[in-house]
Amino acid sequence: MTTIDVKSRFEAKLLRPAKPGSDTSWAFVVLPKDASGKLPRRGRTTVDGTINGHPFQATLEPDGKLSHWLQVGRELLEAASAAVGDVVTLELTPVKKEPEPDIPADFQEALAANPEAHEVWKNTTTLARVDWIHWITSAKQLKTRAKRIGDACEMLASGKKQVCCFDQSGFYSKAFRAPETEDF
Repeated sequence: MTTIDVKSRFEAKLLRPAKPGSDTSWAFVVLPKDASGKLPRRGRTTVDGTINGHPFQATLEPDGKLSHWLQVGRELLEAASAAVGDVVTLELTPVKKEPEPDIPADFQEALAANPEAHEVWKNTTTLARVDWIHWITSAKQLKTRAKRIGDACEMLASGKKQVCCFDQSGFYSKAFRAPETEDF
């Protein structure tokens, strides 16, 4: 994915997720709409950035409100000398070429079992693969995820290179959103 060099610089507050899961050491930032608007897509987008001057690369997630959010892990928090509640300075630039996504093991197995689907998969663009994987992994229930994997293999085997009817931004389907914030 080639993009023009568009750098966004802004300040944002590090927020604590209300439901962090088993790892409570991370925080997140919701991008201002103008910074998100400079990105090449409303769906998952990888950026090179700095937080308080410390460099990182990360994939931003759609927030369902036509913006994005960034998960900031413990290592990055420590490197940036930042903590939940701090206002940090971020600089973000979309990457020149979107990195290949990690393929979940269950989807890899399904592709391996379906040579026609696997062949079409190999000939799709990186961004299309990102969207396929995001569609599969965004399922909230294992049953839905399994159905999406089956449907993906069927669609790919029929020659379809992009997942259809998938709102990458979550705006229309409300499939994606930033974590809820814990009050602190």
